[in-house]
Amino acid sequence: MTSSAPPTRTVAIEPLDAARFEPYGWKLGKPVQAGGATPAFVSPASDFWREHLFETGAGGEPEVLWVVYRNRERRVSSLELHRVTQQAIVPLTGPVVHLVARSDASGAPDLATLRAFALPVGEGICMRPGIWHATRVSEREATCLMLTRASTTLDLVAHLTQGTPAVESELRGIEAVWVGA
Repeated sequence: MTSSAPPTRTVAIEPLDAARFEPYGWKLGKPVQAGGATPAFVSPASDFWREHLFETGAGGEPEVLWVVYRNRERRVSSLELHRVTQQAIVPLTGPVVHLVARSDASGAPDLATLRAFALPVGEGICMRPGIWHATRVSEREATCLMLTRASTTLDLVAHLTQGTPAVESELRGIEAVWVGA
């Protein structure tokens, strides 16, 4: 339940690290690892490599979204979840702070697992299905590339604009927390 009371808990912002983010998904933007089992090519002109194989869930169609984040509020009182698809976010024009939490046994956000990660420009994350999340910016709006499932976008837009019940996503109020120092 969302409360208007001032938050009593602060969630520190951590630097993005593959090992620390692993319970929630995958860090994107790791250095190239040529010569291994993962497809990669390194040359003086350009490098490319497989970073992650994205899963949309059964029957899902992948979709690239352009998202502009501009919420600078340190107070977070709700989280969002996508039930069937992974979701990737890569900041393009400015850094973002991305909060993530796993679900408890009932499917609610497990606030004991709530963490905040600083996503710099050119690096990103891909969340597992069922991860609760919210995004903030510290200084200015930031445009991000998002990879998601097309039907999840349609479902969420219909819910937010027309009030139809969301099927693939959920928005839920939480006991408010502060993000950052």
